[in-house]
Amino acid sequence: MNLFYKDSSEVVMEKLGVTKDGLNNEEINKRRGQYGFNELVEGEKKTALQVFLEQFKDFLVLILIGAAVISAFLGKFESTLVILVVVIINSILGTVQHIKAEKSLSSLKALSSPVAKVFRNGQKLEIASREVISGDILYLDAGDYISADARIIESYNLQVNESSLTGESESVLKQVEAISGDNIALGDRKNMLFSGSFVTYGRAVAVVTAIGMKTEIGNIANLLESAKEKKTPLQVALDSFGKKLAIVILIICGIIFALNTFRGNSLIDSFMFAVSLAVAAIPEALSSIVTIVLALGTQKMAKKNAIVRKLHAVESLGSISVICSDKTGTLTQNKMTVQKLFIDGKVVEAKEFNEENKLEKKLVTMSLLCNDAVTIDKKEIGDPTEVALVNLGELYSLDELKLREEYERVKELPFDSDRKLMSTVNRLRGTTLMITKGALDVILSRVIGMETSEGIKEIDRESIEKINREFSKQGLRVLAFAYRGFEEHRELNIEDEKDLVFLGLVAMMDPPREESAIAVKECIEAGIKPVMITGDHKITASAIAKKVGILKNDKEAIEGFELDSLTDEQLKERVENISVYARVSPEHKIRIVKAWQEKGNVVAMTGDGVNDAPALKQADIGVAMGITGTEVAKDAASMVLADDNFKTIVKAISNGRSIYENIKNSIKFLLSGNTAGIMVVLYASLLALPVPFAPVHLLFINLVTDSLPAIAIGLEPHNKNVMKEKPRGRNSSLLDRVFATEVIIEGFFIALSTLIAFHIGLSTGNTLTASTMAFATLCLSRLVHGFNCRSKQSIFKVGVFSNKYALIAFLLGYLFLNLVLRIAPLMKIFEVASLSSNEYMMVNALAFLPLVVVQLYKLIFADRKR
Repeated sequence: MNLFYKDSSEVVMEKLGVTKDGLNNEEINKRRGQYGFNELVEGEKKTALQVFLEQFKDFLVLILIGAAVISAFLGKFESTLVILVVVIINSILGTVQHIKAEKSLSSLKALSSPVAKVFRNGQKLEIASREVISGDILYLDAGDYISADARIIESYNLQVNESSLTGESESVLKQVEAISGDNIALGDRKNMLFSGSFVTYGRAVAVVTAIGMKTEIGNIANLLESAKEKKTPLQVALDSFGKKLAIVILIICGIIFALNTFRGNSLIDSFMFAVSLAVAAIPEALSSIVTIVLALGTQKMAKKNAIVRKLHAVESLGSISVICSDKTGTLTQNKMTVQKLFIDGKVVEAKEFNEENKLEKKLVTMSLLCNDAVTIDKKEIGDPTEVALVNLGELYSLDELKLREEYERVKELPFDSDRKLMSTVNRLRGTTLMITKGALDVILSRVIGMETSEGIKEIDRESIEKINREFSKQGLRVLAFAYRGFEEHRELNIEDEKDLVFLGLVAMMDPPREESAIAVKECIEAGIKPVMITGDHKITASAIAKKVGILKNDKEAIEGFELDSLTDEQLKERVENISVYARVSPEHKIRIVKAWQEKGNVVAMTGDGVNDAPALKQADIGVAMGITGTEVAKDAASMVLADDNFKTIVKAISNGRSIYENIKNSIKFLLSGNTAGIMVVLYASLLALPVPFAPVHLLFINLVTDSLPAIAIGLEPHNKNVMKEKPRGRNSSLLDRVFATEVIIEGFFIALSTLIAFHIGLSTGNTLTASTMAFATLCLSRLVHGFNCRSKQSIFKVGVFSNKYALIAFLLGYLFLNLVLRIAPLMKIFEVASLSSNEYMMVNALAFLPLVVVQLYKLIFADRKR
């Protein structure tokens, strides 16, 4: 048991051999070798061999193996060999797909892994949480995940949620002081921090005492091994559909088996044919193809800054009809820059900033002291608003680190969204001052005077509020600064934030991203309603919303207090006519999401703070900010934006729609091809014609024309036209009537071509020639049909050569088919006759007939309709 809670922070530091300057590189390397990385040991992953062997557990594969054994027993060794080759190659493909999907998902998890702020070599750094080592000095702020067990050495009203360990949902107020006792419960070790918990309030400095499997959560890591990746809703639906389809096909195969036996075929031949037809007709690759297309699609999205944490999110992306987006950093550049100051009763423009002006310099100095942001090696760390103040300091030749060292901070009240204030107590040349910054309306309610160049005077609230309104109309964000004397020996609490002297205003702007207006326009064209939700003033929010195209009419903007006056039913009635929500609290976000959802919409919600987590979970797609977002927000979200950009959400929706469309096209390809095969066999059986395919033909068709072309269709390049369509309905079915009709019609044309080839072969009087022509036509027409299934549009619109994978799949299939049709040993194994030039040309012409018919239809009707 970790007993560091019994020792003082100084003793703990001594035991761990570390100072407040943190570990140096030599010590880090030494400890890395001793302790390893900060990660939980996962259960043993299946080897490639284990995955390969698991492919043989499939019911249909077991039937095939049984058929191979029977064939060998009856002396049909060629059939045995072919069946085993087909089974092995199918298993290899399944193994490759599984490993590829697993690698893609692992890389996605790595992209969204948490980070930690540490002090090493005397510098504050941001590192991956797995790099944290025992003895590291951790810096923690509200919203941070705690990545290792640690002993607190400094605490500023720190509160931590430890529900992942203790089950208690309420945050725990932490302390620095040692705790006596030997058997102190986990929840009572208030000077300790535990991996897996997160900071909900305040900030702290702590020293890491345990990492990885040595942490408290490491003790229960075995519970994690039982957690499995859930199937997506689409996979569940396809599994259910596949089982029903399999039953229908098995019944048809049973009927065909009975008919063939009744007509005098041997029992074994009838059985082999029925089994082969079942294997060829049942699209067993459905679920694995969905997995690999989703995994590869999400990997591609990750490269475009949209990290999908949960696979089901890709399916939901195509249905999004409302995006509730934050303003700051998402629609804007997230690069706040100070534009104006209000000091000494005057507005000072950026170009007029004067470091010689004492009041200006005093305001900037206080803005750096009541501030936690830093710039190290040109890397900005901290809240964008505070970073803007640090950058302002550079204009006045003020370095925030030197300033904070000179004017030491002795107490603080961190900012929180309810109070809308932050206060620090600093020693300033023999005096102690409390510096307070925050929203102007809150500051003005607590001030008793105003500092001017002529001393402290009575405050003119009306003129200050007027200036503030003018700033807001220009889209500027305003921070007010005030101060008062403070007795250092006293405790600091929120009641002290009163009787302040007003110093001035700092007005800054975070301008809209250049691409935001284009993205918003694209949203609207795609039938998606963009909504802005922000904590800023209504006037400021409206100014930005108008610039990017979200707001057309001022009546479409409301504030949080107006929202409070609406019942849930009233909000539901009005929600479609509101485009901007200003001055809202995180609680309001949940109400807005629910109102849209109750209207039947699929909602995406962005968020970055701890308090945004419930709204992110409530939304159909929670979108966390990768740069400014807290780890709590990222954990609650389905998707993380690596660049915090609204356009990336729109790109993700477009990609999600495209991926879903590709999966749908892959499924159509499989089902229509399999339907054609069943139609041909049923036709021949019902009319008492010779069997059109040998069992080995069906096995070859299943191997060559299923998986590779289907995966190739799933990798179709992004289709920009998907954003010209309306979103899919929340409950729309993939396998709807229109889809089923297309499958049957396209399957019919493939079957028709095959039957024409079959009858041409029968007219020669040679059933082997007829069977060969039917086999070759069905096989080739299915390969060609892959081009039909690439898009709703004709291939001439999307580009014949735009999908290299579809071309490769077709060429490989065509090559294998020709090897079987032309090489004597293979001809014997695959039971095919030698075709004349005319017969071979006829096979090729008939195989391309469905392509011509479908492409003509798309050119005349589908493209015109679009």
